[in-house]
Amino acid sequence: MKKVLLASACLFALAAPASAADLAARPYTKAPVAPLASVYNWTGFYLGIVGGGAWEASSGDPKMQGGFVGGTAGYNWQTGNVVFGLETDAAWADVSASAAGTVAVAGVGIPASLTSRIDAMGTVRGRIGWAINNVLLYGTGGYAWIDNKLTATLGALSASDSKFHSGWTVGAGVEAFFAPQWSVKGEYLYRSLGGETYFSGAIPTGTLNLHTVQVGVNYHFGGPVVAKY
Repeated sequence: MKKVLLASACLFALAAPASAADLAARPYTKAPVAPLASVYNWTGFYLGIVGGGAWEASSGDPKMQGGFVGGTAGYNWQTGNVVFGLETDAAWADVSASAAGTVAVAGVGIPASLTSRIDAMGTVRGRIGWAINNVLLYGTGGYAWIDNKLTATLGALSASDSKFHSGWTVGAGVEAFFAPQWSVKGEYLYRSLGGETYFSGAIPTGTLNLHTVQVGVNYHFGGPVVAKY
């Protein structure tokens, strides 16, 4: 028995230095650092471009329809997941409708037409939405305006009159960051513009209601992305 214990002790004595040598030779490796996660903060000022299409919400014909392109500016405030904002946009537009016929003058039918054309349009709106990191779902509403020109022709004669129409708008949209300071958005707006009287009261118009669908790209100042473990 003494011989067995003695042999075991010798083996342990021989193995211990070898194990220590293994540990000493093995290089020390730090644990990998957890990757940083990008957290988007929507607070800040932004500028962008916007464009889309518009068509008249009417059951009759002819209906005004066409496109527009312009710019937008706004500011967001974020608290938790809720985002409040103010936004304004203005666009050059070509949204129009024409009606043609004949007018009897001294028993003679003379070609006549009336064209209504929106040259510019815009809004000033509030926004409120729910942010899911880099995606914002929002509702919006506020003031809307258009600059409209009415052109009447009778034979070779033509006359035009322009009026500024004011009204309101309401809609919804979705916006998402695709790069640290860049976002893309899609938006639907219903616009209701009050009527005006053209040619010194000769041609009054009623309320003009428009559907508009627009897309835009915004640049956000101040770096809305923060790194977080």
